[in-house]
Amino acid sequence: MAKVAVVLVAAGRGERAGGAVPKQYVPLLGKPVLRWTAEAFAGLVIQPVVGTRDEAAFGAAMAGLKTLTPVAGGPTRQHSVMHGLEALIAVKPDFVLIHDAARPLVSPALVDGVVAALEAGADAAVPLLPVADTLRKQENGKWVGVTRDRLMRAQTPQGFRFAKILAAHRDHKALALTDDMALAELAGLDIVVVPGEETNLKITTAKDFAMAEQLLSARLGDTRTGLGYDAHRFAPGDHVWLCGIKVPHTHALEGHSDADAGLHALTDAILGAIGAGDIGQHFPPTDERWRGAPSWKFLDHAAGLVRDKGGAVTHCDVTLICERPKIGPHREAMRARIAEILKLEPERVSVKATTTEGMGFTGRQEGLAAQAIATVRLP
Repeated sequence: MAKVAVVLVAAGRGERAGGAVPKQYVPLLGKPVLRWTAEAFAGLVIQPVVGTRDEAAFGAAMAGLKTLTPVAGGPTRQHSVMHGLEALIAVKPDFVLIHDAARPLVSPALVDGVVAALEAGADAAVPLLPVADTLRKQENGKWVGVTRDRLMRAQTPQGFRFAKILAAHRDHKALALTDDMALAELAGLDIVVVPGEETNLKITTAKDFAMAEQLLSARLGDTRTGLGYDAHRFAPGDHVWLCGIKVPHTHALEGHSDADAGLHALTDAILGAIGAGDIGQHFPPTDERWRGAPSWKFLDHAAGLVRDKGGAVTHCDVTLICERPKIGPHREAMRARIAEILKLEPERVSVKATTTEGMGFTGRQEGLAAQAIATVRLP
């Protein structure tokens, strides 16, 4: 069986997307773009090429996913691809797929089609799509029609015999081409066209993120909901932890960990949505490893179990039930912290508070409680 490797090109800054971070690290339904893309190539040797300032973001996005050690990109896409190809020499793959990290919706069928064309004897296999729209260009101040009969849109992954595309890059390294098909043509390689996919969207602008989420939501067809509840009594102290935020108070919360009732309830909600038991099964209060542990670790673990199933947490809602402390001044910080842990956009996180009008243990200020609901999508 032929050995197939992937050069995953993730070194760009994605300036047209307009975000504070490169677009490949922006979350889609709770997972970074890069993570969705890499998971599409599970089972193949993955050689990432990343920006020189993005090592930490790459590590967080790819935690638990097996890849080769990333290499730094170059000043152009072509240089970045060549760095990835050079790093694969020790692996000695028969074929290499070169794919843009900003295409997170690439399907297994498209990957298989590119590899099948190489196995059938082609030097190169490139997904192309016909241009469907009417095209216009400006000439002398007027918009004139452009025939689209022989126009095609190139996508990735573009597949090649490894030795031949490496040689092409070395022979033409002074150029700055935008895809590897152009290099294959310069090198005289035998190129086979495979059908591209309309859903193989390349995220370029901010509006593309919404489209990508719609397409991913359609792919993740099983929507589940989980409910969680937790309560802790007050104990001597000067602060409480709630939804990952340290809140000054006249008392602390009693518990084996940091007793963050908000994160405990949310953790149980996610575990419930995927049928994975409850927080006590994963982090028993009899285990000294978790004494005083920060509860964000519990929530991160539950979200990781969802990712392991190929799914994503898409929304959560936490209600804190207490007379004191006041939640309002800390609400936005809590939302931001939960969004950070779950890798969600803050607008997908809700934190509310209510009282019991002086009734019950929360009304008597003997402790507080939290309930949470989480929405999860699974393949």
